[in-house]
Amino acid sequence: MQHAVGPPLPPPHQPGHGPAVGWSPAAHLPGPHQGSAPVPPPAPGYPMGAPHPAAPRQVPAPGPQPAPGPHQAAPVPPVVDTTGHVPLPPGGPVAVPSVPPATAAAPDPTTTTLAVLLIGPAGAGKTSVAKYWADHRRVPTAHISLDDVREWVRSGFADPQTGWNEHSEAQYRLARRTCGFSARNFLANGISCILDDAVFPDRPVVGLGGWKRHVGPGLLPVVLLPGLDIVLERNAERSGNRRLTDEEVARIHGRMAGWYGSGLPIIDNSQLDIPETARLLDEVLSRSIASPPNW
Repeated sequence: MQHAVGPPLPPPHQPGHGPAVGWSPAAHLPGPHQGSAPVPPPAPGYPMGAPHPAAPRQVPAPGPQPAPGPHQAAPVPPVVDTTGHVPLPPGGPVAVPSVPPATAAAPDPTTTTLAVLLIGPAGAGKTSVAKYWADHRRVPTAHISLDDVREWVRSGFADPQTGWNEHSEAQYRLARRTCGFSARNFLANGISCILDDAVFPDRPVVGLGGWKRHVGPGLLPVVLLPGLDIVLERNAERSGNRRLTDEEVARIHGRMAGWYGSGLPIIDNSQLDIPETARLLDEVLSRSIASPPNW
């Protein structure tokens, strides 16, 4: 049988910490005596009173160092332990935007840090408008699509097209909570955020309550609701999980009509291209900042 020889290895270096303090191989050697290693006797003929060659050399404490001369190299600064850690403010619930005084000019949504929720049926253009709006802002802005986050689940993805059940609902709730967590952290660090989701006015499970709970009362919802013929045409251009049957698109579009009379701002972008819809979105958000919707 082979036996390990030599002193034990030092404790592993932990991220963010310097070398282990107080550890020395001699202190961990096996044996009946756990003291310091003995110093060998002086060699024959070595002057008495002189330091032994094996004894540790006493280094005098450093005193003030003279400034380097014109031909001398400057002293090398000590190495600072850098881990790349940048402290970030934690994300909290997004507060309601402050209402400007009556005498103040209308707020400029293009330079304000905002949390926006773009609502609409499949084929309404939510993702395209959200991406364009985020790309053309004058302040840092992130875009989070709930469908994208939901599809992070690869193996075991619960596709709602196969039927809404406890698995698809659980994955939807998890994706929405993940989106809310991300949005709060973006906002806490000065980055606006626009989210998009097909939120229904008559289904609490996929309703606004969850978004308010996970993001905060300062979230500004806006509904995109083009005509049925438009969403059917756009849905026909989709593929994969994003492509729905015409019957499903019509059913979703009909339920989205419940947003009329809800008090939320609604944009009919049937005859608008993406830049025009984004410009109108800024106008709607300016009014929402001045008078936040009650939802």
